[in-house]
Amino acid sequence: MSNILLNNERAVDTIIKVIGFAEMAENTGSSAQLTIGKIPAGGAVLNAGVYEKTALVGASDITLDCGTTGGDPDEFIDEWDADAGTPAYNSGESFTTNFSQPVGIATADTDILVEINGTTGSLTAGEVVVVLEVINPGKFA
Repeated sequence: MSNILLNNERAVDTIIKVIGFAEMAENTGSSAQLTIGKIPAGGAVLNAGVYEKTALVGASDITLDCGTTGGDPDEFIDEWDADAGTPAYNSGESFTTNFSQPVGIATADTDILVEINGTTGSLTAGEVVVVLEVINPGKFA
């Protein structure tokens, strides 16, 4: 018989990062990527999603990437058109079309990065939300 785990016993952690327009302006481009969490050693990303919580105002060229590669973190979310307002899930280069395999499998603790591009200095309002489900088998080691 299987055990049913309670939320605090689950091997899947949820990382949520809300990024406001001011934080976007302070962290634009590949030289100023945000670290929003870690994939623990032995872990992987099961799902990734992005959503425009509050409409971005003042620029129409804002894109967002999320992954682990410092130069171009796009394994989980790739070039999401943030100001369009359409949510995106598992759109990164590492996900397959059937979304059945975990990605970003880590042998050591690995930073999860968000890169924001576009005319972020022109933004006057808005927030986006980045959510990742990360499997963490090390919790039980």
